[in-house]
Amino acid sequence: MKKPELLVTPASVDHMKELIQAGADAFLVGEQLFGLRLAGEFSLEDIRDASLLTKQHGKKLYVAMNGIYHNDKVEILAPYMIKLQEIGVDGIVFGDPAIIIARREAEVTIPLHWNTEQTATNYFQANYWGKRGATRAVVARELSLDEIVETKENTAIQIEVQVHGMTCMFQSKRSLLGNYFLYQDKVMEVENHSNNKTMFLHDKERSNKYPIFEDANGTHIFSPNDMCMIDELNELIDAEVDSLKIDGILHDPAYVTAVTSYYRQAIDAYAESRATYKEIKKELFNKIEAIQPPLRPLDTGFFFKESVY
Repeated sequence: MKKPELLVTPASVDHMKELIQAGADAFLVGEQLFGLRLAGEFSLEDIRDASLLTKQHGKKLYVAMNGIYHNDKVEILAPYMIKLQEIGVDGIVFGDPAIIIARREAEVTIPLHWNTEQTATNYFQANYWGKRGATRAVVARELSLDEIVETKENTAIQIEVQVHGMTCMFQSKRSLLGNYFLYQDKVMEVENHSNNKTMFLHDKERSNKYPIFEDANGTHIFSPNDMCMIDELNELIDAEVDSLKIDGILHDPAYVTAVTSYYRQAIDAYAESRATYKEIKKELFNKIEAIQPPLRPLDTGFFFKESVY
Protein backbone atom coordinates (compact mmCIF):
# COMPACT_ATOMS: atom_id res chain seq x y z
CA MET A 1 0.00 0.00 0.00
CA LYS A 2 1.20 3.49 -0.89
CA LYS A 3 1.45 5.75 2.15
CA PRO A 4 0.35 9.34 1.56
CA GLU A 5 2.74 12.16 2.36
CA LEU A 6 1.97 13.88 5.68
CA LEU A 7 2.36 17.60 4.95
CA VAL A 8 2.42 20.18 7.78
CA THR A 9 2.67 23.98 7.98
CA PRO A 10 5.26 24.86 10.67
CA ALA A 11 5.58 28.06 12.70
CA SER A 12 9.40 28.18 12.57
CA VAL A 13 12.54 26.19 11.80
CA ASP A 14 12.69 25.08 15.44
CA HIS A 15 9.10 23.92 15.18
CA MET A 16 10.06 21.88 12.12
CA LYS A 17 12.52 19.93 14.26
CA GLU A 18 9.69 18.94 16.60
CA LEU A 19 7.42 18.06 13.67
CA ILE A 20 10.07 15.82 12.14
CA GLN A 21 10.21 13.89 15.39
CA ALA A 22 6.41 13.75 15.35
CA GLY A 23 6.43 12.13 11.92
CA ALA A 24 5.88 14.87 9.32
CA ASP A 25 7.05 14.01 5.80
CA ALA A 26 6.93 17.47 4.22
CA PHE A 27 6.55 21.15 5.07
CA LEU A 28 4.97 24.20 3.48
CA VAL A 29 6.68 27.49 4.36
CA GLY A 30 7.04 30.99 2.95
CA GLU A 31 6.71 34.70 3.57
CA GLN A 32 3.80 37.12 3.26
CA LEU A 33 5.37 38.92 0.31
CA PHE A 34 4.72 35.87 -1.88
CA GLY A 35 2.47 33.44 0.02
CA LEU A 36 -0.98 33.44 1.59
CA ARG A 37 -2.14 32.37 5.05
CA LEU A 38 1.12 31.04 6.41
CA ALA A 39 1.50 29.43 9.82
CA GLY A 40 4.89 31.17 10.23
CA GLU A 41 7.02 33.77 8.47
CA PHE A 42 10.09 32.26 6.77
CA SER A 43 12.71 34.56 5.27
CA LEU A 44 15.06 33.25 2.58
CA GLU A 45 17.61 32.57 5.30
CA ASP A 46 15.00 30.59 7.25
CA ILE A 47 14.11 28.68 4.08
CA ARG A 48 17.79 27.88 3.59
CA ASP A 49 17.99 26.52 7.15
CA ALA A 50 14.74 24.62 6.63
CA SER A 51 16.07 23.08 3.42
CA LEU A 52 19.23 21.86 5.14
CA LEU A 53 17.09 20.36 7.90
CA THR A 54 14.73 18.55 5.55
CA LYS A 55 17.57 17.17 3.44
CA GLN A 56 19.29 15.90 6.56
CA HIS A 57 16.17 13.95 7.54
CA GLY A 58 14.95 12.90 4.09
CA LYS A 59 11.91 15.21 4.14
CA LYS A 60 10.42 17.59 1.53
CA LEU A 61 10.22 21.39 1.61
CA TYR A 62 7.69 23.37 -0.39
CA VAL A 63 7.49 27.17 -0.61
CA ALA A 64 4.24 29.12 -0.89
CA MET A 65 4.03 31.53 -3.82
CA ASN A 66 0.24 31.39 -4.01
CA GLY A 67 -0.32 35.13 -3.71
CA ILE A 68 -2.46 37.23 -6.05
CA TYR A 69 0.09 39.41 -7.80
CA HIS A 70 -0.27 42.90 -9.23
CA ASN A 71 2.15 44.41 -11.74
CA ASP A 72 4.38 45.82 -9.00
CA LYS A 73 5.32 42.27 -7.89
CA VAL A 74 5.76 40.59 -11.26
CA GLU A 75 9.42 41.57 -11.62
CA ILE A 76 10.43 40.08 -8.25
CA LEU A 77 8.97 36.61 -8.88
CA ALA A 78 11.78 35.23 -11.07
CA PRO A 79 14.66 36.44 -8.82
CA TYR A 80 12.93 34.87 -5.81
CA MET A 81 12.47 31.54 -7.61
CA ILE A 82 16.11 31.58 -8.72
CA LYS A 83 17.13 31.89 -5.07
CA LEU A 84 14.78 29.05 -4.13
CA GLN A 85 16.38 26.85 -6.81
CA GLU A 86 19.83 27.69 -5.43
CA ILE A 87 18.61 26.66 -1.99
CA GLY A 88 17.18 23.44 -3.40
CA VAL A 89 13.53 23.45 -2.32
CA ASP A 90 11.32 20.62 -3.53
CA GLY A 91 8.28 22.50 -4.78
CA ILE A 92 6.55 25.84 -5.28
CA VAL A 93 2.86 26.22 -4.46
CA PHE A 94 1.16 28.64 -6.86
CA GLY A 95 -2.22 29.85 -8.04
CA ASP A 96 -1.39 32.80 -10.29
CA PRO A 97 -0.33 31.85 -13.87
CA ALA A 98 2.33 34.58 -13.57
CA ILE A 99 4.38 32.02 -11.64
CA ILE A 100 4.47 29.70 -14.67
CA ILE A 101 5.66 32.49 -16.96
CA ALA A 102 8.26 33.83 -14.50
CA ARG A 103 9.54 30.31 -13.79
CA ARG A 104 9.96 29.59 -17.49
CA GLU A 105 11.76 32.88 -18.16
CA ALA A 106 14.08 32.31 -15.20
CA GLU A 107 14.80 28.71 -16.38
CA VAL A 108 13.86 27.41 -12.95
CA THR A 109 12.99 23.71 -12.75
CA ILE A 110 11.42 23.47 -9.28
CA PRO A 111 8.19 21.39 -9.46
CA LEU A 112 4.95 23.36 -9.26
CA HIS A 113 1.93 22.58 -7.05
CA TRP A 114 -1.25 24.23 -8.28
CA ASN A 115 -3.36 25.64 -5.44
CA THR A 116 -6.12 28.19 -5.94
CA GLU A 117 -7.94 27.26 -2.70
CA GLN A 118 -11.68 27.29 -3.48
CA THR A 119 -11.54 26.99 -7.28
CA ALA A 120 -9.75 23.64 -7.75
CA THR A 121 -12.97 21.69 -8.14
CA ASN A 122 -12.55 19.19 -11.00
CA TYR A 123 -10.03 16.92 -12.68
CA PHE A 124 -10.13 18.83 -15.99
CA GLN A 125 -8.67 21.84 -14.16
CA ALA A 126 -5.99 19.71 -12.53
CA ASN A 127 -4.99 18.13 -15.84
CA TYR A 128 -5.03 21.54 -17.56
CA TRP A 129 -2.45 22.91 -15.14
CA GLY A 130 -0.58 19.61 -15.26
CA LYS A 131 -0.03 20.15 -18.96
CA ARG A 132 1.37 23.58 -18.15
CA GLY A 133 3.97 22.41 -15.67
CA ALA A 134 2.20 21.54 -12.42
CA THR A 135 3.07 18.20 -10.85
CA ARG A 136 0.43 18.44 -8.10
CA ALA A 137 -3.05 19.91 -7.60
CA VAL A 138 -4.38 20.98 -4.21
CA VAL A 139 -8.12 20.37 -4.34
CA ALA A 140 -10.69 22.76 -2.91
CA ARG A 141 -11.77 22.28 0.70
CA GLU A 142 -15.38 22.39 -0.49
CA LEU A 143 -15.21 19.04 -2.31
CA SER A 144 -16.91 15.95 -0.94
CA LEU A 145 -14.98 12.74 -0.36
CA ASP A 146 -16.59 11.16 -3.44
CA GLU A 147 -15.55 14.14 -5.59
CA ILE A 148 -11.98 13.93 -4.29
CA VAL A 149 -11.77 10.21 -5.08
CA GLU A 150 -13.20 10.80 -8.57
CA THR A 151 -10.70 13.61 -9.15
CA LYS A 152 -7.80 11.41 -8.10
CA GLU A 153 -8.98 8.61 -10.39
CA ASN A 154 -9.06 10.94 -13.41
CA THR A 155 -6.05 13.16 -12.78
CA ALA A 156 -2.62 12.60 -14.27
CA ILE A 157 -0.81 14.55 -11.55
CA GLN A 158 -0.53 14.26 -7.77
CA ILE A 159 -3.44 15.27 -5.55
CA GLU A 160 -3.16 17.02 -2.17
CA VAL A 161 -6.03 17.18 0.33
CA GLN A 162 -6.31 19.08 3.60
CA VAL A 163 -7.41 16.77 6.41
CA HIS A 164 -7.00 18.93 9.50
CA GLY A 165 -7.16 22.54 10.61
CA MET A 166 -8.88 25.79 9.70
CA THR A 167 -10.18 26.55 6.23
CA CYS A 168 -10.31 30.03 4.71
CA MET A 169 -13.85 31.16 3.84
CA PHE A 170 -13.10 34.68 2.63
CA GLN A 171 -10.20 36.86 1.55
CA SER A 172 -10.10 40.51 0.59
CA LYS A 173 -6.96 42.27 -0.51
CA ARG A 174 -8.23 45.28 1.42
CA SER A 175 -7.32 45.86 5.07
CA LEU A 176 -10.95 45.69 6.15
CA LEU A 177 -10.22 45.58 9.89
CA GLY A 178 -7.62 48.31 9.80
CA ASN A 179 -9.82 50.55 7.65
CA TYR A 180 -12.81 49.99 9.92
CA PHE A 181 -10.95 50.89 13.09
CA LEU A 182 -9.28 53.81 11.35
CA TYR A 183 -12.71 55.13 10.42
CA GLN A 184 -13.77 54.67 14.05
CA ASP A 185 -10.66 56.59 15.25
CA LYS A 186 -9.54 53.49 17.14
CA VAL A 187 -6.16 52.86 15.50
CA MET A 188 -4.32 52.55 18.80
CA GLU A 189 -6.74 49.91 20.03
CA VAL A 190 -5.75 47.48 17.29
CA GLU A 191 -2.04 48.05 17.03
CA ASN A 192 -0.41 44.73 16.08
CA HIS A 193 -3.85 43.29 15.40
CA SER A 194 -2.36 41.13 12.62
CA ASN A 195 -0.67 39.07 15.34
CA ASN A 196 -3.84 38.77 17.41
CA LYS A 197 -5.21 35.23 17.47
CA THR A 198 -8.35 36.11 19.45
CA MET A 199 -10.18 38.33 16.96
CA PHE A 200 -13.49 36.90 15.75
CA LEU A 201 -16.36 37.83 13.50
CA HIS A 202 -19.52 37.00 15.46
CA ASP A 203 -22.56 35.44 13.80
CA LYS A 204 -25.24 35.54 16.52
CA GLU A 205 -27.88 33.96 14.29
CA ARG A 206 -25.83 30.76 13.92
CA SER A 207 -23.91 31.11 17.21
CA ASN A 208 -20.61 30.98 15.30
CA LYS A 209 -17.33 32.80 15.78
CA TYR A 210 -15.14 33.14 12.69
CA PRO A 211 -11.40 33.81 13.27
CA ILE A 212 -10.33 36.92 11.37
CA PHE A 213 -6.92 38.46 10.88
CA GLU A 214 -4.96 40.64 8.51
CA ASP A 215 -1.53 40.32 6.97
CA ALA A 216 0.30 41.89 4.03
CA ASN A 217 -2.16 40.19 1.66
CA GLY A 218 -5.32 41.64 3.19
CA THR A 219 -8.09 40.27 5.39
CA HIS A 220 -8.81 36.58 5.91
CA ILE A 221 -11.85 35.01 7.59
CA PHE A 222 -11.73 31.35 8.62
CA SER A 223 -14.26 28.63 9.32
CA PRO A 224 -15.74 28.44 12.84
CA ASN A 225 -14.72 24.77 13.17
CA ASP A 226 -11.53 22.79 12.63
CA MET A 227 -11.61 20.04 10.06
CA CYS A 228 -10.55 16.67 11.47
CA MET A 229 -10.44 13.51 9.36
CA ILE A 230 -8.20 11.33 11.52
CA ASP A 231 -10.91 8.68 11.95
CA GLU A 232 -12.01 8.83 8.28
CA LEU A 233 -8.71 8.40 6.42
CA ASN A 234 -9.40 4.98 4.91
CA GLU A 235 -11.01 6.09 1.62
CA LEU A 236 -8.42 8.80 1.03
CA ILE A 237 -5.58 6.32 1.53
CA ASP A 238 -7.31 3.63 -0.55
CA ALA A 239 -7.74 6.18 -3.35
CA GLU A 240 -3.96 6.79 -3.18
CA VAL A 241 -4.30 10.51 -2.52
CA ASP A 242 -0.68 11.64 -2.63
CA SER A 243 -0.53 14.19 0.19
CA LEU A 244 -2.57 14.81 3.35
CA LYS A 245 -2.18 18.29 4.80
CA ILE A 246 -2.39 19.54 8.38
CA ASP A 247 -2.78 23.33 8.38
CA GLY A 248 -1.36 24.85 11.55
CA ILE A 249 -2.36 28.47 10.93
CA LEU A 250 -3.55 30.30 14.09
CA HIS A 251 -2.83 27.23 16.22
CA ASP A 252 -0.23 26.87 18.96
CA PRO A 253 2.88 25.00 17.70
CA ALA A 254 2.56 22.43 20.49
CA TYR A 255 -0.96 21.62 19.32
CA VAL A 256 0.22 21.17 15.71
CA THR A 257 3.04 18.90 16.84
CA ALA A 258 0.67 16.71 18.86
CA VAL A 259 -1.85 16.49 16.01
CA THR A 260 0.93 15.57 13.57
CA SER A 261 2.01 12.70 15.82
CA TYR A 262 -1.56 11.38 15.96
CA TYR A 263 -1.98 11.46 12.17
CA ARG A 264 1.39 9.73 11.82
CA GLN A 265 0.09 6.95 14.04
CA ALA A 266 -3.14 6.74 12.06
CA ILE A 267 -1.43 6.50 8.66
CA ASP A 268 1.10 3.94 9.87
CA ALA A 269 -1.65 1.89 11.52
CA TYR A 270 -3.67 1.79 8.29
CA ALA A 271 -0.56 0.76 6.37
CA GLU A 272 -0.17 -2.13 8.79
CA SER A 273 -3.81 -3.25 8.47
CA ARG A 274 -7.30 -1.85 8.34
CA ALA A 275 -8.08 -3.66 11.56
CA THR A 276 -5.21 -1.94 13.40
CA TYR A 277 -6.43 1.47 12.22
CA LYS A 278 -10.00 0.67 13.21
CA GLU A 279 -8.84 -0.24 16.71
CA ILE A 280 -7.05 3.05 17.39
CA LYS A 281 -8.81 5.71 15.29
CA LYS A 282 -11.42 6.63 17.92
CA GLU A 283 -8.74 6.92 20.59
CA LEU A 284 -6.70 9.22 18.33
CA PHE A 285 -9.76 11.38 17.65
CA ASN A 286 -10.42 11.63 21.39
CA LYS A 287 -6.82 12.72 21.98
CA ILE A 288 -7.21 15.55 19.49
CA GLU A 289 -10.56 16.52 20.96
CA ALA A 290 -8.94 16.69 24.41
CA ILE A 291 -6.44 19.35 23.28
CA GLN A 292 -8.81 21.19 20.96
CA PRO A 293 -9.28 24.91 21.78
CA PRO A 294 -12.76 25.43 23.31
CA LEU A 295 -13.80 27.87 20.58
CA ARG A 296 -12.79 25.47 17.78
CA PRO A 297 -15.12 22.41 17.64
CA LEU A 298 -14.13 19.59 15.29
CA ASP A 299 -16.03 18.56 12.18
CA THR A 300 -15.40 16.82 8.84
CA GLY A 301 -15.71 19.92 6.65
CA PHE A 302 -17.48 19.19 3.36
CA PHE A 303 -16.24 15.61 3.04
CA PHE A 304 -19.67 14.15 3.83
CA LYS A 305 -22.04 17.01 3.00
CA GLU A 306 -22.89 19.07 -0.03
CA SER A 307 -21.26 22.48 -0.27
CA VAL A 308 -23.80 25.31 -0.36
CA TYR A 309 -22.50 28.40 -2.16
